[in-house]
Amino acid sequence: MSTEATAPAAYTREQQETDELCAGAIRALSGVASIRYRGRRLHDGHRPLPIHSAHLQPNAALQDLPSLRGAADSVALRLLHTDAALHKSLCPVEPVARLVFELLEQLRVETLAPDQHAGVAHNLRHRFTAWSHAFYDSGLAEGASGLLLYTVFQMCWSRLTARPVLEKTEDFIEATRWSVSSQLSGDLAGLRRHRTDQAAFARHAQAIAHAVDAMLQEAQAKREGDQDEAGDARAQAAFKLLLDFDSDNDHVPDAAPLGDSRTFSDGQGAYKAYSTAYDREEKAGELVRRALLLEYRERMDARIASLGINTARLARRFTQLLAVPQRDGWSFGEEEGYIDGRRLAQLISSPSERRLFRKEQFLPQADCLVTFLVDCSGSMKTHAESVAVLLDILLRALDQAGIATELLGFTTGAWNGGRVKRDWMRARSPAQPGRLNELVHMVFKDGDTSWRRARPDIAALLKADLYREGVDGEAVDWACTRMLARPERRRILLVVSDGCPMDTATNLANDEFYLAQHLKQVVARREAQGAVEICGLGLGLELGAYYSRSLATTLPASLNNELFSEIAQLLGGCKRQSLK
Repeated sequence: MSTEATAPAAYTREQQETDELCAGAIRALSGVASIRYRGRRLHDGHRPLPIHSAHLQPNAALQDLPSLRGAADSVALRLLHTDAALHKSLCPVEPVARLVFELLEQLRVETLAPDQHAGVAHNLRHRFTAWSHAFYDSGLAEGASGLLLYTVFQMCWSRLTARPVLEKTEDFIEATRWSVSSQLSGDLAGLRRHRTDQAAFARHAQAIAHAVDAMLQEAQAKREGDQDEAGDARAQAAFKLLLDFDSDNDHVPDAAPLGDSRTFSDGQGAYKAYSTAYDREEKAGELVRRALLLEYRERMDARIASLGINTARLARRFTQLLAVPQRDGWSFGEEEGYIDGRRLAQLISSPSERRLFRKEQFLPQADCLVTFLVDCSGSMKTHAESVAVLLDILLRALDQAGIATELLGFTTGAWNGGRVKRDWMRARSPAQPGRLNELVHMVFKDGDTSWRRARPDIAALLKADLYREGVDGEAVDWACTRMLARPERRRILLVVSDGCPMDTATNLANDEFYLAQHLKQVVARREAQGAVEICGLGLGLELGAYYSRSLATTLPASLNNELFSEIAQLLGGCKRQSLK
């Protein structure tokens, strides 16, 4: 959270691009190539990157780019100049003392920005100034506790950067600044003197942190029952929200939850299925009566017609993003290029003739396969019609662009485990059984069938009985295996889901993160192999916890030309990455 934030905002494409820009800046400055944004939070590979400084929590929806870049540059300098093990061993355990110590260490590394990077120094100064003004304007500095913390932060920043305190609040903090300067003067001088030595700097930072903690406790004891108590409580609560020390792995609201699976740890990271005897692959069109399919198709066509989506323009966009120039013979009668020997006689009969050349002709051709994998779990029922319409338009546009497509889905054969769970119970329920349900993988459209011929089968997405539970990891593996059997050189998989993997029987017999951990492993392995590019489309949820490239949207509200353009950009912008 941030002192500037008022409510969580939707994760827009612009914010995603800003996150990627900031992550790129961090990688460039720190040299850590595995830094990525996942689920609107920085990760080092697959490990969430804790940010324990109050002024580095900007709201992407409210802050300007220099402020966001300032936070990113500060994180990069922390990775570059802080020994994490040493910092952890020296960090105080008291919440207020740790808050001060963490901010001082962050300010220390900010002073080590390279002199040749003037823009970095500007971004850092801009970020701290913006945070200070926001904290002051929010009224959190009105209480005695908030005023003391704010004053100490301003004094330390001023001493470390050799700049005057902010003019806007200079008079406001003057009295508090004078009262604490005598207690902190020696250590304040030590901060600047030892800013290049983390261990020596930490001794002075610890002294300041403990002194501030003691002053706050003393002031609070004297002020019990005072009218200012409410303001102090509000200030301290705000700082606790800014810096949650008890959990470095808490997920950002509106992002898919992800945790460590105890069963995976106990089983050396091995995923297993208790039984695959009941797993099956089905053609979706054969699971629904033909008359009902035609009724669903008519409903979809009426909905699509009402949207007014420009499919031809979308097809051209896919051609631009996914097609590559391929040689397609020669163009004759050109004024430059290779000499065409058959036209040399024209040069004698007509010396002014210039069209004696030929050029190689290139046409865009898409040697590409795009597969859509739909989560057919129970929670997706509410999105069924919107998802069907969305995918039908995408499939039609891709078909017009000459790009091969598949539409796949995954669900389970029963609720709560079905026959697999009954077999497990008959075997006296051995511990850690692995996946406990029968899988159903459905093919709505294969790569060899055109969109026009597959139209009725696509409408099977509207059949509510198909939606049960979901085992995402095995479905992604299955889809990738199908794609690798195809001849196309480029393969893109888009997973459409509204949440994390969910199978009740499996979660109860193992733990709640068992399936999620497996999905993460499968995606990481497939992306590392590089043969399939994987991205996610989250419905009301950001799927960055699982997929390195993802887009979050809300249906049906966002079902418009802008959404289709963003999906096209997502598919065209997929990059093959090796995740470590």
